[in-house]
Amino acid sequence: MPSKYMTTPMPVDLKALYPKLVNLLLDPVFVVDEYGQIVFISEAGEQLLGYTAGEMTGTSILNYIHPDDLDRTHAAARRVMSGQSHTDFENRYLHKDGSVVHILWSARWLEEDRLRVAVARDVTALRRANQTRDAMYRISEAAHGADTVRALCDGVRQVIRELFPEDDLCLALYDEAKGRVSIPDWYADQSDDGWLDEPLQSGTALAEVIRAGQTVLAARDPECRGRGIYSLAPTAPANWLGVPLISKEAVLGALVIESRSQETCYREADQELLQFVATQVATVVERKRAEEHLRFMAHHDQLTGLTNRSLFYDRLETALRSASRNENGLALLYLDLNDFKPINDTWGHETGDQLLVQIARRLEGGTRETDTVARMGGDEFTVLLADIRNHASLDTAVAKVREIMASPFELAGEAFHVSCSIGTALYPEDGETARQLLSKADAGMYLNKRRR
Repeated sequence: MPSKYMTTPMPVDLKALYPKLVNLLLDPVFVVDEYGQIVFISEAGEQLLGYTAGEMTGTSILNYIHPDDLDRTHAAARRVMSGQSHTDFENRYLHKDGSVVHILWSARWLEEDRLRVAVARDVTALRRANQTRDAMYRISEAAHGADTVRALCDGVRQVIRELFPEDDLCLALYDEAKGRVSIPDWYADQSDDGWLDEPLQSGTALAEVIRAGQTVLAARDPECRGRGIYSLAPTAPANWLGVPLISKEAVLGALVIESRSQETCYREADQELLQFVATQVATVVERKRAEEHLRFMAHHDQLTGLTNRSLFYDRLETALRSASRNENGLALLYLDLNDFKPINDTWGHETGDQLLVQIARRLEGGTRETDTVARMGGDEFTVLLADIRNHASLDTAVAKVREIMASPFELAGEAFHVSCSIGTALYPEDGETARQLLSKADAGMYLNKRRR
């Protein structure tokens, strides 16, 4: 028997209530007709893509899909319209600010209404989390497999291109003592060693990142890739993002992405991802720099930076094998300074060291890039000359060395004149092995020294 307190339920207009319920959902609901036109989108769509429901209604859904995902999205739509419901299809859309949104769809086709109804879930944060984890592993792999800092930079570039496929990358390493940056030359053959070396240009966004040690949003400079325009007008697009490479509170450089599109505006999620990558990169760059320095010190003279005795022998052996294989000539010069001891004894070791450094720079400047200048120890130097075929060419090389040594050296405010004794050896006339050539050149040097 019904209670006297029970009341008859009020009739509910479900048709009127349905849109209100849909708009309460956190995941946007899309309704698209058979021609791809959006006929309804819930209010959550604005949070997803940045457009209001009014802006999107009546437009083609294709307008918002990432260009690289159009074909596979077309194929998925055809499957849904054939009666196959989708619960796990994922593709990328473009937000109103130009950023990429990853969406996981659940969709079905209503044959009687000729409409596709779909629920969109934003999985961008999840994808970024996965990308962040993968980036950490990839950068670690790049550091392990790279022999040089440049090779490491190339590996980092591949990681960044996967995280930000639409953007250009600039990785700048900073030398605070010189006030200069070294940038891997990925776009043009403007440097022999694969690096662009230039002063840090004041007023650029890149300079602000490095000097302040802070993340900077700026506008891309179309005339100067990677440097950025720091002074942003209120209406300028923030399509340049730079984060510092910091290790042990020292700024090692900057990691920069910049969009080719004027419509792009980097968001907080982009900054967080790039900052995470920069932290990993700074750690491995510092380690790789230390490894390179140790390798350099093992094969180069600590005072002058020239090739040391050990590496010179390796270079000579390699050059001899190449000369034998290609039937080329090469020559060896052995130099000893004649007036070094009096300068060292009278003016001190510091002045003597400065003299050795200046001589090293002159010898490097007076030889070709294919030649090798080495300090063998004390005041003795050697020069390995590639592709020297006869004594006439060798005599010309010796005359050039004497000429560059003839100018006075400026040391401690004084002018010093230093001469040298030079012995020579020509391959294959004076020997076919490294030992034979060095012995010949060394003996010639001492003979010239006794004749003074």
